[in-house]
Amino acid sequence: MNRLRRASVLLLVLASAAAAAGARADEVACGAPPELLEPGVPLPATARAISAGSLRVVVVGSASVLGAGTSGPAAAWPARLEALLVARYAGLKVETVLRGAPGLTAADSIAMVREELRRAPTQLVLWQTGAVEAARNLDLDELATTLDMGLARIGVAGADAVLIDPQFSRFLRANANVEPYREAMRLAAAAHNAPLVRRYDLMHAWAEAEKVDLERAPRPAKVAVADRLNDCLAQAIAALLIRGIEEAKAQPRP
Repeated sequence: MNRLRRASVLLLVLASAAAAAGARADEVACGAPPELLEPGVPLPATARAISAGSLRVVVVGSASVLGAGTSGPAAAWPARLEALLVARYAGLKVETVLRGAPGLTAADSIAMVREELRRAPTQLVLWQTGAVEAARNLDLDELATTLDMGLARIGVAGADAVLIDPQFSRFLRANANVEPYREAMRLAAAAHNAPLVRRYDLMHAWAEAEKVDLERAPRPAKVAVADRLNDCLAQAIAALLIRGIEEAKAQPRP
């Protein structure tokens, strides 16, 4: 096969992969109930960045954002999400900055966000939090205050914020009162008109439908199931982001 032929085949493969990824971002992620991907909240900073062709995303949370438990960093949901956005918006350059570690509280993680906001202009912050507070039964008012101050700080910096609530876990549900912490996140998101990725409900729905259930996966299958879970989560977040981007684009300009 000559070089021209090989190049043509390669371009065809890449185009097909991009089209498939874009289609996946449009569908209801892994059979997630549609109501878990609503409502659409406008993401004006993200929309403007995409129109300009360059988007900086800061992702902060637990070690899971770095790919812990998966087959590697490329299998983690932030990397998969970046691929979906690049496939959806032709010519878009995405810089995804990951800040994660085990045991981070909301206060710990928002300090990392502030560092990144000072380092470079950022248009989108994905803030995964709440699990450590629930597991340790930490002060609920402190979490609410941190969420409020953190979301306000992100807004002042000119970035869109998206909250991501704790993952579903039967063990966590049996040993901690998760709901007040999830409610605090819902209230904070609503107060700041920020999207909330209902990760807990999404994972619960996938487990109940026997689509992906990491807790009950056999040990030899854990990594493959973790990869699948991250793929499903990336699709769900992409669906929310795309809806918010389109909502922002549809708003009349001042």
